[in-house]
Amino acid sequence: MRRRPVGYALGKERERREKEFQVLGDTIAAKELEQLQKQLEMFKANLQDFARKHRKDIRKDPTFRTHFQRMCANIGVDPLASNKGFWADLLGVGDFYYELGIQIIDSCIATRSRDGGLTEITELQRRLELMRRNNKGGKQQDITEDDIVRAIKTLKPLSGGFAVIEIGSRKMVRSVPKELDKDQSTLLVLAQKTEYLDLKVIRAELGWNDTRTQNALDHLLQDGLAWIDKQGDNGDTYWIPSYFHLDE
Repeated sequence: MRRRPVGYALGKERERREKEFQVLGDTIAAKELEQLQKQLEMFKANLQDFARKHRKDIRKDPTFRTHFQRMCANIGVDPLASNKGFWADLLGVGDFYYELGIQIIDSCIATRSRDGGLTEITELQRRLELMRRNNKGGKQQDITEDDIVRAIKTLKPLSGGFAVIEIGSRKMVRSVPKELDKDQSTLLVLAQKTEYLDLKVIRAELGWNDTRTQNALDHLLQDGLAWIDKQGDNGDTYWIPSYFHLDE
């Protein structure tokens, strides 16, 4: 009878051991997953108890609400963005972000003709707080920038272009679907430093030629993101309405 080569036997032994290690690894992974699921369930139960005890603080204190929201996000729970179910019944704030989202839409539409659909988030927060006081005849729950950001995320299915973007050192709320091009963004960042724009300033700061500069400025004007003052000392001066606040 012909004997099998030694190499064949070693290969079969290696294959057997690999299968054993695979079974052992799967068993360990399954046990770890089961333990992790138990820990998450326990954490969620503790989170619910915490929410019951601090329901008033979550509803009324914006800083407390932000910390609570972040704690929930770590385990995949988003209680304040739900308008029905256990968390909505427990906290009584199920419609909080949906209501705030509608107010954001109203506020941005009201000023779109003035700022071209680009609003500094701190200015939007000021207008929202004023709106919420006037609507209810008294002060509602305080809101934070974090609340505004989360509310804007609920507007994504509407495809209206609502988004929070960063331009230079400022956080802005965009309420139109059009994206800023690179040159527009560069000029908006520059305007944060110089407070206004003109051909001389842009040439000195960016080194652009007049053609590129004028095209970028014209695009800002077309999109309603800049106002032109033809009485400037150095020719036409361009102002960014999103960067100055007008009392309403």
